[in-house]
Amino acid sequence: MHLRNRKAPKDSVHHPVFARYYARASVAADAHAGIAAHRAELLTGLSGRVVEIGAGNGLNFAHYPAAVSEVVAVEPERSLRQLAVEAAMRAKVSVDVLPGTAEALPVEDQGFDAAVASLVLCTVRDVPKALAEIRRVLRPGGELRFFEHGLAAERGLARVQRVLDRTVWPRLMGGCHTARDTLAAIREAGFEFGAYRSLRVPDPGPRTPTSPCVLGVAYRPRADLV
Repeated sequence: MHLRNRKAPKDSVHHPVFARYYARASVAADAHAGIAAHRAELLTGLSGRVVEIGAGNGLNFAHYPAAVSEVVAVEPERSLRQLAVEAAMRAKVSVDVLPGTAEALPVEDQGFDAAVASLVLCTVRDVPKALAEIRRVLRPGGELRFFEHGLAAERGLARVQRVLDRTVWPRLMGGCHTARDTLAAIREAGFEFGAYRSLRVPDPGPRTPTSPCVLGVAYRPRADLV
């Protein structure tokens, strides 16, 4: 198997203030906004080798089913990566946490049965490149499990999202963008969709720029060749 030469520096993403905020807020969201249940739904039925993109503080790790033989979790931010390492030690499946970015995954071609993108595509610097990397590392027919917030269907909220993305939101939220169209990006990257659904987070609860979400699965085409 070929391991491409990845040139991204260890800490090419560094948001220490946001990382401290996210570490607290994500735990609260899991407990009170229904995120933990969505994580469990996202990962149900996975098996074999899995690569997780932007693992954050490792909140997905507790939800991986026993049929998963190995998780390789890539996280570029130093503080969150350390928390992910601690979460990996508590996980019931084997988890290896690596530094790296979504646009330059430090793993081999066609080495994984599934990839997981969970609340991360909003923050990557180059979404098409990140999805191309995910496609590269999946075996033909491999799954991309995604749970992402993105562009609202309602015109008013979408307008607010776009204004935020052009101004304060990415600076305050570690590079997050609220108005990215996840489904369109996955389709344009050449994946084939399985089942997916739209949802609102939290539901019920106040509507925010990050409330519109999608959760589902797409596949690298079986006829695909690197």
